[in-house]
Amino acid sequence: MRVIVVGCGRVGSELAMRLQQADHSVSIIDKDPNAFRRLPEGWGGQTVVGFGFDRDVLLQAGIEEVNAVAAVTSGDNSNILTARIARETFEIAHVVARIKSPPRAVIYQRLGIPTVATVSWTVDQVLRRMLPEEAVTAWTDPTGEVNIVEHLLPEAFCGHGYTELTDGERFRPMMVTRGGQARLVGPSLVGQEGDLVHFAVRTDAVTDLDHRLADAQRAGGRDRKGDHKSGAAAGAAGGAASAGGVASAGGVASPGGAASPGGAASAGGAASGGADAGGGSMSS
Repeated sequence: MRVIVVGCGRVGSELAMRLQQADHSVSIIDKDPNAFRRLPEGWGGQTVVGFGFDRDVLLQAGIEEVNAVAAVTSGDNSNILTARIARETFEIAHVVARIKSPPRAVIYQRLGIPTVATVSWTVDQVLRRMLPEEAVTAWTDPTGEVNIVEHLLPEAFCGHGYTELTDGERFRPMMVTRGGQARLVGPSLVGQEGDLVHFAVRTDAVTDLDHRLADAQRAGGRDRKGDHKSGAAAGAAGGAASAGGVASAGGVASPGGAASPGGAASAGGAASGGADAGGGSMSS
């Protein structure tokens, strides 16, 4: 595959090197000849000095024979102009532009120019690691109608089938990352603690999905509190019963001791110094 990379900065040089390592033929363009110093010694690709939106420079780089163009300079305007020329003038099928401004990235994406919004992507990656329990939009289609969002599975859904998290055509779980491995959601897949779930969700249903998962999380928290309270109450009751048994040691027959025939009393009755139904003999 023949590729043109426009921009030999940190992104462009790394991209060009990876492409060459994958046995692709690479031409890289930059207005500054010193930028090519970032390329490794023995660089086997072509280097061209000039602007990526200059038709003659693109022709020198062999654009008439390439399969893909990546415009990754530090300037949004240069990248968009380069991408449009590659797509509209030379009819290159695979074109991508690096865009720092998120609003611009959305506009050009809707115009059919694939973009990589570096600011939005970086912020999303940081948020995923800082707040894994909150949803992060991983992808949005060019029309803005369908999204793929990530959620940490609430504990309330652990042990339940993922089909319970489907709401018709509005949202559905698609993929689960568990223990560092990704798997597609099937009808038999059951949620486990720590699952990172990718949902396909329509834009008008994103809030509903958030609320459903948040409500489940809150309900799970209340259930855990209730379990703790029930356990504490049961413990207190058990302690009180034990205390009652000890009290029977003073000779006051507990119900269990009174019902014991012929000295075969309960622990309370056996401890009562001879005051059992056997007529004065001490329990052995």
